[in-house]
Order: sequence, then structure tokens, then C-alpha cells
Amino acid sequence: MNECRTDPAFDPAGVEQTVNKWIVGKVIEAEREVSAAIDAYKFNEAAGAAYQFVWGTYCDWYLEFIKPILQADGDSAAKTETRAAAAWALDQILHLLHPIMPFITEELWEKTTETREGALIASEWPALPDSLIDAAANAEMDWTVRLISEIRSLRSEMNVPPKAEVPVGIANAGAAARKAAGGQDALIKRLARLSEITAVDADAAADAAKGAIQFVLDEATVFVNVADFIDLDAEKARLEKEMAKQRSEIERFEKKLANEKFVANAPDAVVEAEREKLAEAEAASAKLAEARDRLSAVG
Repeated sequence: MNECRTDPAFDPAGVEQTVNKWIVGKVIEAEREVSAAIDAYKFNEAAGAAYQFVWGTYCDWYLEFIKPILQADGDSAAKTETRAAAAWALDQILHLLHPIMPFITEELWEKTTETREGALIASEWPALPDSLIDAAANAEMDWTVRLISEIRSLRSEMNVPPKAEVPVGIANAGAAARKAAGGQDALIKRLARLSEITAVDADAAADAAKGAIQFVLDEATVFVNVADFIDLDAEKARLEKEMAKQRSEIERFEKKLANEKFVANAPDAVVEAEREKLAEAEAASAKLAEARDRLSAVG
């Protein structure tokens, strides 16, 4: 669809776009994890590492990050590089998945380009040097991913309307955070649904906190102004209702586990399952309490 076709001349060492430097580094990190797990005969860990990279990094983040480049008008060096980088990373994915999913990866290897010189099973396993991992690009894009994830989670937690574009302020940002917030400003606003991102100095932090929910990301404090987009009283009532429900569940599990006859006679697996349910209910209750406290701080 976006003409991301394998380029035999592509050199991962020559990419210039930060997002492409990042995906090259992530490919190498994933290959190291998958190879180590296979060498140790821990095939479930190999599959898990491959899954986390393919789904969590390449599909969920990288493909979203490069859409503005690929969809920009006209041809440019950035678009050409990104097309080649995306196709190259997909080829590496086929290598990493091949021991686990041999038939579908072999089919994709054949179908995704007409210039293959041989079958995937006969091709060399990726052997890429650590020198291709760009620490600065990793730091910038990883911080961007974590910021967007935190804001998305907060929006969901507080029932902020999906289409609402909220303003965000960032205080006490270090060099890496400032570089990410500045260099990836457009991506962050698009993917986190923000109207603006502003730097907040120490003197203005108190004003920025008004009507905002805040969280700390490394050394930076992030203010997400939600007051104009939600009914604070209604959200507090909803959270209190959910907390009451969780308290009821906790009491039920605690009562069951306090029954010596149940613990003594029930199969170990059943008792362990009840303990896990109790732990999950306690974690959910703690999360709701944190959300309520955050909301109370808003107003």
C-alpha cells in the first residue's frame, strides 16, 4: 500500500531518520533475545520475545510513527529511506519468526518481493553488530512511547472523550525528555490526542497543576489538563462505586481463604486460584484509589 518494498541496497547503518534508527536498534535487540532463548532451548521465551517485538514494537508503534512520513505529499529522501527501512525490518521479522512459524513466513518471504535469491530456510540468520544500536534514538523514541502510553492510560482511566484534544504541560524535563517532546511533538500530539505540549518552568508549575492530573516520567512532571473535558463529580462517583465493588470482592475472597476447612480440603490449584483473584482485586482497588486521589487533586 505504501510501496515499502525490499531494497537489496538498503544499509541499516546509513539511516538518518530517528524513527528508523530506533527500529534498526530494536531489530537487533529482538534478535539477541530470540537467539539467546533458542540457544538455551527456551522456545517459549523465544516466541514471547518475537511476539513482543513484532506486535508491540513494529506493528503497534513503528508503523504508526512512520505514517506521517509515508503519507506526506511527494517523494522525499525521508520517505524513500522509511519505505526501505520498514521493508528491511519486516524481512528481519520473517527470519526471527521462521523457527516458530516456518510455513507462513516462507510464504511471505516469497510473496513480499520478486527479487529473492533463495528460500527463507536457506538464508542467513540476521547477524547485525551492536554498533548499529543508536542510544540517543532509542532514548528519544522510548520516552515518546512511554509518554503516549501514560497519557492514553490516564485518558481511559478518567473517561476523557476519545476525540477530545487536551493540553499538556511538561516541567523539570531533562535533556532526553526535551529532545523527545520537541523532536516528536507532532507524533505525540497525534497519537495521544493533544492540542498542545508546552514547557512549564518552576514558577508556573502551581498554575499548570490546576485542573490537571499529573504524573512523573523519569525526571519530568507531566500535567494533563482534563478538567474541561470530564464531569469531575460524576467521575468521582463512578470511581467510588467501582471501589465499593472491589472491596466487596476482596471481603468475599478473604472470607473464603480464612475458612480453614476450605483451605484444607480444596485442591491446591483451587486455593491458589482464589489467592490470585484476591491479589487481582486488591491491585484493582489500589489502582482505583490512586485514580480517585488524582481526580480529587484536580478539583
